[in-house]
Amino acid sequence: MEYHSNSNSSLTHLEETKKKPLTLSNGGEYLPESASNGNTPIMVVVTTEPGSGSDKKGIVPNGAGPGYPERETWTRQMDFIMSCIGFAVGLGNVWRFPYLCYKNGGGVFLIPYLLIVFAGGIPIFFLEIALGQFMKAGSINVWNIAPLFKGLGYASMVIVFFCNTYYIMVLAWGLYYLIKSFNPILPWSTCDNEWNTPNCIESFHPEDCKNGSLANVTISGNMTCAELAKAQSPIVEFWENKVLSITSGLDEPGHIKWEMLLCLIAVWLLVYFCVWKGVKSTGKIVYFTAIFPSLVLIILLVRGVTLPGAYDGIMYYISPDWSKLGEAQVWIDAGTQIFFSYAIGLGALTALGSYNRFNNDCHKDAFILAAINSGTSFFAGFVVFSILGFMAAEQGVDISLVAESGPGLAFIAYPKAVTLLPVSPLWAALFFFMLLLLGLDSQFVGVEGFVTGILDLFPGKYQHRYKREIAVAICCSLCCIIDLSMVTEGGMYVFQLFDYYSASGMTLLWQAFWECVVVAWVYGADRFMDDIARMIGYRPFFWIKWCWLFVTPCVCMGIFLFHLINYKPLTYNNEYVYPWWGEVIGWCLALSSMLCIPVSFLYRLCRAKGTFKEVRDERPLLLFNTHLEYMATPLVSGGDDGRVIISETIM
Repeated sequence: MEYHSNSNSSLTHLEETKKKPLTLSNGGEYLPESASNGNTPIMVVVTTEPGSGSDKKGIVPNGAGPGYPERETWTRQMDFIMSCIGFAVGLGNVWRFPYLCYKNGGGVFLIPYLLIVFAGGIPIFFLEIALGQFMKAGSINVWNIAPLFKGLGYASMVIVFFCNTYYIMVLAWGLYYLIKSFNPILPWSTCDNEWNTPNCIESFHPEDCKNGSLANVTISGNMTCAELAKAQSPIVEFWENKVLSITSGLDEPGHIKWEMLLCLIAVWLLVYFCVWKGVKSTGKIVYFTAIFPSLVLIILLVRGVTLPGAYDGIMYYISPDWSKLGEAQVWIDAGTQIFFSYAIGLGALTALGSYNRFNNDCHKDAFILAAINSGTSFFAGFVVFSILGFMAAEQGVDISLVAESGPGLAFIAYPKAVTLLPVSPLWAALFFFMLLLLGLDSQFVGVEGFVTGILDLFPGKYQHRYKREIAVAICCSLCCIIDLSMVTEGGMYVFQLFDYYSASGMTLLWQAFWECVVVAWVYGADRFMDDIARMIGYRPFFWIKWCWLFVTPCVCMGIFLFHLINYKPLTYNNEYVYPWWGEVIGWCLALSSMLCIPVSFLYRLCRAKGTFKEVRDERPLLLFNTHLEYMATPLVSGGDDGRVIISETIM
């Protein structure tokens, strides 16, 4: 690669989208169309061999160079929007946010939630998308902006790999329930199945025990109030005895359940054939998987508000308890939910952004996507609590006794609700189909982000016709093999280990903290704001920069330290306490990603030559080469010698 200065040469400018000067952080102006005030643009002449990265006319394809393939882009920008919606709007919006809202003071929970959305959620959400769009790379290579901190990329790959591994189990359970929903009588609605115990009872009458009387139950003879307290509903027994066949502890894995194994293989095959061809195919599929669940939520809401007790449930959901604002846990729950539901720190948003056009307005996209994400969470709360209010009215108990979070809401509370509705198999099938789609699009993008990061590690000379298909197959197969431990009779204990440690709020907060520090303090917040201005044509709102510099790192580290100080050992159903060696495995899962950052930093620092200042100042050349790789759009040949002239006015 040769560098020339020649103002009379034919120039190809990087992007012809900026029609007026951009004011940069140093007070200067960026003129993309021509050099001004006598400044001479830097010329880069790339020498190419005939037939290597150029066509017959000597034109290098967009995003291509010697030995590098052309990078895919979205067919239309709406593909990117729908993919981000599908990934970020998932099960957490439906089964976690409504419960946290009820638990933490109802409507008053929106105050800390919205504050942290603007102080932490949107700034990092925008940072990850913009970084991918600017660097045109996956979650590892984007950190070429600060090579000493490339461990951030490896950390995000570890987190998203673990997330892909255990998250798919929710889809396998959902598929199993969906299949069982096509029975004339829902199998979890009665106590006359082979998996039911003598303690199974279809109808609870807790009001009969207020005076110490007997409940008139004819399932297994009359039950006393003491026996009634130990009774279980058929929904719980179907979940624990049939779906899970759960053992007594982590040290008893039991046998593999073949029905769950078949469901697991089915969903992995579905994920594979939706991802193997890249964003061109994934971008089309997410239109259905992202939109249909919203339609189902609307249908469920219309049905839910017409049920008796729905009004009480909704009021229970939104009634503010102002005293909760003084509790630290409320703020911690708000922050954790935002980082979880916005899918921050997983690297998938970076991968999605890398397929954008260089001049896409990612600043506007970030605010639109954040509004859709949070709006869906709040809307889902009305659906959930209208049905929970109906359940409480039917059972004659307080709503707090039927309000649950996580798998308990999806596979216990909702199945109970549909058994109380007319034509219950129809509503069950509709709900679990929605659950399956909500999880599938998140899984699509998670696998896409992981594969993109892996493929970006390989230089162009290793290109293979079916390289992507093979990489996706290896990823899905490896995850499926690990999932075999979760389809055993003790699989729920393994699932909870992954859920609690590997992709928990603590690991995501740690990742988000270092992302802000590296971009704002190592690479430079002003420099990155200038880079964004070159892409979208204007500088983002100044509050974003101050969040990257001060606010967001403080929020992330504050919540992280609170989690660490208030750490509690993992339990199942508040009864089974995990053994010490189980916690050790969990912490190994968490530290496997968290330690990537300091270990990679120290390794690169020890291997580098020269002083620390020289190592730090090495990054502009790396960035320069990386950006030219993807930002340049050469359209004219420099001559018969195969040289293509590219210009970059500022770097």
